[in-house]
Amino acid sequence: MKKIVVLVVTVFLFVECSTVPITGRKRVNFVSDAQVLPASFAQYSNFLKENKVSTNRKMSNQIKEVGKNISAAVDRFMRANNMVAEANSYKWEFNLIEDKTVNAWCMPGGKVVFYTGIMPICANENGVAAVMGHEVAHAFAKHGQERMSQGQLQQIGGIAVALGTSGKSQETQQIWNMAFGIGSQLGMLKFSRTHEQEADRLGLVFMIMAGYDGREAAEVWVRMSEKAGGKKPPVILSTHPSNESRIQDLRNYLPTARKYAAQFNAQANNEIKK
Repeated sequence: MKKIVVLVVTVFLFVECSTVPITGRKRVNFVSDAQVLPASFAQYSNFLKENKVSTNRKMSNQIKEVGKNISAAVDRFMRANNMVAEANSYKWEFNLIEDKTVNAWCMPGGKVVFYTGIMPICANENGVAAVMGHEVAHAFAKHGQERMSQGQLQQIGGIAVALGTSGKSQETQQIWNMAFGIGSQLGMLKFSRTHEQEADRLGLVFMIMAGYDGREAAEVWVRMSEKAGGKKPPVILSTHPSNESRIQDLRNYLPTARKYAAQFNAQANNEIKK
């Protein structure tokens, strides 16, 4: 099994780590924006052609207005932190889709969709800002690119196991392949939960930077929990943290998010006055 260890270690030695701004989390990402964004924009365009854009002008305008305010806050942050090229790569767009699904998402490059089904959970403008901040944070932290990178590393790990067990019995190969499959899948789920918590925290910072009430972020998940009616899979088998843990984490992180947003906004205002 030394071959497995050597190959996997070699791969990780050549993979560069970067840091997610604000949270400081180290991430492995070797998928460039140039590789991802053209496909992301094309997929978003096709999605809009194949799905019904809501004709509810009031809700649609709210989505666009909140999206504009939060994306402007993110843009200011990136430009103030030497991320100008990255800021220029975003092509922000916000649309409301007529669909009862309780969901919203943001593709790499700033293409956002809300479904009408999530609007009762948002309940108000601050709730929309909480969900918007969370989804925009996924794109900001490059979670999509990181998942692609993790998927490629998972494939390489599978190849390493196959090479390392090539001279073993079929039974041994099956045991190792099963162990790797279960372990890597649980690892990917853990990464997904990490991304969700990070997006919660970044989104909280961004919505406060944009002038919204951060207290509503936890309340969105209170309403989400009430709608779920207590039905949930075990956390270890879930792509998302439990509603209860998200509510508590958002409430605990609120003072930190407020402090960070206040410091940044004060710094930005001082720069404008100079």
